[in-house]
Amino acid sequence: MWKAFARVLFLVTSLVLSAQGRADEVADFYKGKTITLPVGYSAGGGYDALARILARYMPRHIPGHPSIVVVNEPGADTLTLTNRLYNVAPRDGTQFGLIARGMATEPLIGTSKAMFNPAAFTWLGSAANEVSLCVTYGGAAVKTWQDALIHSFTVGGTGSGSDPDVFAKVLRNLFGVQARLVTGYPGTPEISLAMERGELDGRCGWSWASIKWEKGDWVAENKLNILVQLALQKAPDLPNVPLITDAAQNEEQRQILKLVFSRQEMGRPFVAPPGIPAPRRDALRTAFDQTMQDADFQSEAQKQGLEINPVSGAEIDALIAELYRLPPDVIAKAREAVEAK
Repeated sequence: MWKAFARVLFLVTSLVLSAQGRADEVADFYKGKTITLPVGYSAGGGYDALARILARYMPRHIPGHPSIVVVNEPGADTLTLTNRLYNVAPRDGTQFGLIARGMATEPLIGTSKAMFNPAAFTWLGSAANEVSLCVTYGGAAVKTWQDALIHSFTVGGTGSGSDPDVFAKVLRNLFGVQARLVTGYPGTPEISLAMERGELDGRCGWSWASIKWEKGDWVAENKLNILVQLALQKAPDLPNVPLITDAAQNEEQRQILKLVFSRQEMGRPFVAPPGIPAPRRDALRTAFDQTMQDADFQSEAQKQGLEINPVSGAEIDALIAELYRLPPDVIAKAREAVEAK
């Protein structure tokens, strides 16, 4: 019995010392270093604000406590950044980015030249799962879902693979929504300004959480007409706004919508390059999860109107694996809905 106990004690001690050794190795690596956090959008939007808050609090949870510096790298709705993170960025744990939620399915149903394998990325996690909306501004002729099926209106986009571009095309190709897409805007602030100027009627693919944070005055003053919710489930505070999945006419359409709008489940994804050494990868994932639960982080996010409803990196890994196992015919028809003019 004593020998068995000694063996167990030896194994436990070895595991503890091994874990401590890995922690020391990570701390030694990060001590005095700076992690770069590129955001794939211009400054001033919800993604940018979230990244800057996270950069203040996540270092306290990373061994060695490196600083984190946020930079803005807008381009093709984060496709440029996503490609760079996968192919060019250092794979040592000194860089991770905040990209569009749709990048995970871009190689599957996208129209752009995605030069990455989503399953190989190091997904740290997402700060939220979200509901996006299709909206018009002010006195636009289109004010309801039924109006959108009858009257033509213009909506802004930020590039192939982005929510505004993809969602506008899917609404048009699956349901006949009369949305004319005007794309190429750098980010949300520029689209919002175009809506105020009357250059655009609206936008299809705008996070409800971001709207409340960025344009709370528009919400309070009823300047937005909400046509439909673009997600797999309704926002609790929008019970009377129709949900896009309710418009599905058959099971095939429901599966296509699930594929397209599953991106809402990873509403604010933070991702690092593939191939990061396992101890640093695990440390970054753990630090991200701990930051999401950090009371100071949550308090500041709440003050800025940012909703925190985290999804772990492991959950994102599982979701991506599930999406890439969908039947080929469903994937093909979803791609057609995204690609058709």
